[in-house]
Amino acid sequence: MTGMSYTGDVTPGGPTDVRELGRLTIRKASVSTTDNNVYLLTCRRTGAQLMVDAADDARRCLELVAEGSGRLDEVVTTHQHWDHHRALREVVAATGARTAAGAEDAAGMPVRPDRELRQGDSVPLGDVVLEVIHLRGHTPGSVALLYRDPDGGAHLFSGDSLFPGGVGNTKNPGQSFDSLIDDVTTRVFDVCGDDTWVYPGHGRDTTLGAERPHLQEWRERGW
Repeated sequence: MTGMSYTGDVTPGGPTDVRELGRLTIRKASVSTTDNNVYLLTCRRTGAQLMVDAADDARRCLELVAEGSGRLDEVVTTHQHWDHHRALREVVAATGARTAAGAEDAAGMPVRPDRELRQGDSVPLGDVVLEVIHLRGHTPGSVALLYRDPDGGAHLFSGDSLFPGGVGNTKNPGQSFDSLIDDVTTRVFDVCGDDTWVYPGHGRDTTLGAERPHLQEWRERGW
Protein backbone atom coordinates (compact mmCIF):
# COMPACT_ATOMS: atom_id res chain seq x y z
CA MET A 1 0.00 0.00 0.00
CA THR A 2 1.32 3.47 -0.88
CA GLY A 3 1.50 6.29 1.65
CA MET A 4 3.17 4.13 4.32
CA SER A 5 5.94 6.74 4.68
CA TYR A 6 3.47 9.34 5.99
CA THR A 7 4.85 11.37 8.91
CA GLY A 8 2.62 14.46 8.99
CA ASP A 9 5.67 16.73 8.91
CA VAL A 10 4.90 19.49 6.41
CA THR A 11 6.12 23.06 5.95
CA PRO A 12 4.45 26.17 4.47
CA GLY A 13 4.97 26.09 0.73
CA GLY A 14 6.29 22.55 0.88
CA PRO A 15 4.95 19.35 -0.63
CA THR A 16 1.84 17.51 0.47
CA ASP A 17 2.17 14.49 2.75
CA VAL A 18 -0.16 11.66 1.73
CA ARG A 19 -1.56 8.78 3.74
CA GLU A 20 -3.41 5.96 2.00
CA LEU A 21 -5.90 3.99 4.07
CA GLY A 22 -8.06 1.18 2.74
CA ARG A 23 -11.06 3.41 2.02
CA LEU A 24 -9.71 6.93 2.53
CA THR A 25 -6.79 9.02 1.32
CA ILE A 26 -5.60 11.79 3.65
CA ARG A 27 -3.56 14.69 2.28
CA LYS A 28 -1.91 17.26 4.54
CA ALA A 29 -0.42 20.59 3.52
CA SER A 30 0.77 23.64 5.46
CA VAL A 31 0.08 27.24 4.49
CA SER A 32 1.02 30.74 5.66
CA THR A 33 3.43 32.04 8.29
CA THR A 34 1.02 30.68 10.92
CA ASP A 35 1.76 27.10 9.72
CA ASN A 36 -1.91 26.27 9.34
CA ASN A 37 -2.65 22.72 8.29
CA VAL A 38 -5.12 22.04 5.49
CA TYR A 39 -6.39 18.47 5.13
CA LEU A 40 -8.04 16.93 2.09
CA LEU A 41 -9.92 13.66 2.61
CA THR A 42 -10.74 11.57 -0.46
CA CYS A 43 -13.03 8.55 -0.59
CA ARG A 44 -10.95 6.14 -2.63
CA ARG A 45 -13.86 4.46 -4.41
CA THR A 46 -16.11 7.41 -5.23
CA GLY A 47 -13.65 10.31 -5.43
CA ALA A 48 -15.77 12.39 -3.04
CA GLN A 49 -13.58 14.95 -1.26
CA LEU A 50 -13.81 16.98 1.93
CA MET A 51 -11.45 19.72 3.08
CA VAL A 52 -10.79 20.38 6.75
CA ASP A 53 -10.05 24.11 7.20
CA ALA A 54 -9.58 26.19 4.04
CA ALA A 55 -6.89 28.25 5.72
CA ASP A 56 -4.84 31.02 4.10
CA ASP A 57 -3.80 30.58 0.44
CA ALA A 58 -6.72 29.65 -1.77
CA ARG A 59 -4.34 28.72 -4.59
CA ARG A 60 -2.64 26.08 -2.47
CA CYS A 61 -6.00 24.77 -1.24
CA LEU A 62 -7.21 24.36 -4.82
CA GLU A 63 -3.95 22.67 -5.80
CA LEU A 64 -4.61 20.19 -3.03
CA VAL A 65 -8.06 19.48 -4.46
CA ALA A 66 -6.50 18.88 -7.87
CA GLU A 67 -3.95 16.48 -6.36
CA GLY A 68 -6.93 14.32 -5.44
CA SER A 69 -9.95 13.65 -7.62
CA GLY A 70 -10.36 17.29 -8.67
CA ARG A 71 -13.75 17.78 -7.07
CA LEU A 72 -14.60 19.28 -3.69
CA ASP A 73 -17.87 18.27 -2.08
CA GLU A 74 -17.61 19.94 1.32
CA VAL A 75 -15.42 22.14 3.53
CA VAL A 76 -15.63 21.66 7.28
CA THR A 77 -14.17 24.52 9.33
CA THR A 78 -13.07 23.35 12.76
CA HIS A 79 -13.66 26.73 14.43
CA GLN A 80 -14.26 30.40 13.79
CA HIS A 81 -10.73 31.81 14.22
CA TRP A 82 -9.71 33.78 11.13
CA ASP A 83 -6.55 31.83 10.32
CA HIS A 84 -8.61 28.68 9.71
CA HIS A 85 -10.99 30.13 7.13
CA ARG A 86 -9.14 32.90 5.26
CA ALA A 87 -9.41 31.01 1.96
CA LEU A 88 -12.92 29.66 2.53
CA ARG A 89 -14.83 32.19 0.45
CA GLU A 90 -12.51 31.79 -2.56
CA VAL A 91 -12.40 28.00 -2.34
CA VAL A 92 -16.19 27.75 -2.18
CA ALA A 93 -16.59 30.19 -5.09
CA ALA A 94 -14.19 28.14 -7.21
CA THR A 95 -15.61 24.71 -6.39
CA GLY A 96 -19.23 25.11 -5.32
CA ALA A 97 -18.49 23.02 -2.23
CA ARG A 98 -20.94 22.86 0.65
CA THR A 99 -19.77 24.27 3.99
CA ALA A 100 -20.15 23.13 7.57
CA ALA A 101 -19.02 24.35 10.99
CA GLY A 102 -19.94 24.03 14.64
CA ALA A 103 -23.34 25.54 15.40
CA GLU A 104 -22.01 27.91 18.08
CA ASP A 105 -19.33 29.24 15.72
CA ALA A 106 -21.51 29.56 12.62
CA ALA A 107 -22.12 33.30 12.97
CA GLY A 108 -18.36 33.94 12.98
CA MET A 109 -17.73 32.38 9.56
CA PRO A 110 -17.12 34.42 6.39
CA VAL A 111 -19.50 32.08 4.58
CA ARG A 112 -22.67 31.10 6.40
CA PRO A 113 -22.44 27.31 6.81
CA ASP A 114 -24.85 25.17 4.83
CA ARG A 115 -24.86 22.86 7.84
CA GLU A 116 -24.33 23.56 11.53
CA LEU A 117 -22.62 20.68 13.29
CA ARG A 118 -23.37 19.38 16.78
CA GLN A 119 -22.03 16.67 19.08
CA GLY A 120 -22.89 13.23 17.73
CA ASP A 121 -23.59 14.35 14.17
CA SER A 122 -22.03 12.50 11.27
CA VAL A 123 -20.59 13.75 7.99
CA PRO A 124 -20.79 11.29 5.09
CA LEU A 125 -18.02 11.24 2.49
CA GLY A 126 -18.65 8.71 -0.22
CA ASP A 127 -18.24 5.29 1.38
CA VAL A 128 -16.88 6.62 4.69
CA VAL A 129 -18.45 8.43 7.63
CA LEU A 130 -16.85 11.04 9.87
CA GLU A 131 -18.11 11.54 13.43
CA VAL A 132 -18.50 15.06 14.80
CA ILE A 133 -17.07 15.74 18.25
CA HIS A 134 -17.92 19.10 19.84
CA LEU A 135 -14.97 20.30 21.94
CA ARG A 136 -15.91 23.44 23.88
CA GLY A 137 -13.29 25.80 25.22
CA HIS A 138 -10.98 27.09 22.49
CA THR A 139 -14.11 28.50 20.87
CA PRO A 140 -17.74 27.77 21.79
CA GLY A 141 -18.34 25.77 18.63
CA SER A 142 -15.02 24.04 17.95
CA VAL A 143 -15.46 20.63 16.35
CA ALA A 144 -13.21 17.68 15.60
CA LEU A 145 -13.83 14.98 13.00
CA LEU A 146 -13.19 11.33 13.80
CA TYR A 147 -12.81 8.57 11.24
CA ARG A 148 -12.94 5.03 12.63
CA ASP A 149 -11.18 2.93 10.03
CA PRO A 150 -12.93 -0.45 9.59
CA ASP A 151 -9.48 -1.90 8.87
CA GLY A 152 -8.23 -0.78 12.28
CA GLY A 153 -7.29 2.40 14.09
CA ALA A 154 -8.89 5.82 14.09
CA HIS A 155 -8.03 9.27 12.77
CA LEU A 156 -8.95 12.51 14.55
CA PHE A 157 -8.86 15.94 12.92
CA SER A 158 -8.70 18.07 16.04
CA GLY A 159 -8.49 21.67 14.85
CA ASP A 160 -6.98 23.81 17.61
CA SER A 161 -8.42 21.73 20.45
CA LEU A 162 -5.66 19.11 20.79
CA PHE A 163 -1.96 19.22 19.93
CA PRO A 164 1.22 17.35 20.81
CA GLY A 165 1.81 18.43 24.39
CA GLY A 166 -1.59 19.79 25.36
CA VAL A 167 -4.96 21.23 24.49
CA GLY A 168 -5.44 24.43 22.50
CA ASN A 169 -5.07 27.98 23.75
CA THR A 170 -7.61 29.07 26.37
CA LYS A 171 -5.99 32.30 27.63
CA ASN A 172 -8.25 34.77 25.83
CA PRO A 173 -11.64 36.15 26.94
CA GLY A 174 -14.48 33.72 26.30
CA GLN A 175 -12.22 30.67 26.32
CA SER A 176 -12.24 28.00 29.01
CA PHE A 177 -9.46 25.56 29.89
CA ASP A 178 -11.72 23.61 32.26
CA SER A 179 -14.32 23.08 29.56
CA LEU A 180 -11.78 22.09 26.93
CA ILE A 181 -9.81 19.64 29.07
CA ASP A 182 -13.07 18.04 30.24
CA ASP A 183 -14.38 17.61 26.69
CA VAL A 184 -11.06 16.36 25.34
CA THR A 185 -10.90 13.84 28.18
CA THR A 186 -14.48 12.53 28.08
CA ARG A 187 -15.22 12.87 24.37
CA VAL A 188 -11.84 11.87 22.95
CA PHE A 189 -9.50 10.03 25.34
CA ASP A 190 -12.27 8.11 27.12
CA VAL A 191 -13.77 6.77 23.88
CA CYS A 192 -10.80 6.39 21.51
CA GLY A 193 -7.86 4.04 21.65
CA ASP A 194 -4.18 4.84 21.96
CA ASP A 195 -3.63 4.10 18.26
CA THR A 196 -5.84 7.06 17.29
CA TRP A 197 -3.80 9.38 15.09
CA VAL A 198 -4.31 13.09 15.77
CA TYR A 199 -4.11 15.65 12.95
CA PRO A 200 -4.07 19.15 14.54
CA GLY A 201 -4.71 22.59 13.07
CA HIS A 202 -1.04 23.57 13.23
CA GLY A 203 2.25 21.72 13.30
CA ARG A 204 3.04 18.06 13.78
CA ASP A 205 0.71 15.13 14.31
CA THR A 206 0.59 12.94 17.39
CA THR A 207 -1.31 9.94 18.77
CA LEU A 208 -3.57 9.59 21.77
CA GLY A 209 -1.18 7.00 23.15
CA ALA A 210 1.64 9.54 23.18
CA GLU A 211 -0.48 12.17 24.94
CA ARG A 212 -2.61 10.12 27.34
CA PRO A 213 0.03 9.80 30.11
CA HIS A 214 0.17 13.60 30.37
CA LEU A 215 -3.54 14.39 30.89
CA GLN A 216 -3.20 14.92 34.63
CA GLU A 217 -0.10 17.04 34.09
CA TRP A 218 -2.07 19.27 31.75
CA ARG A 219 -4.84 19.67 34.32
CA GLU A 220 -2.38 20.59 37.04
CA ARG A 221 -0.58 23.22 34.98
CA GLY A 222 -3.85 24.70 33.66
CA TRP A 223 -3.00 24.83 29.98
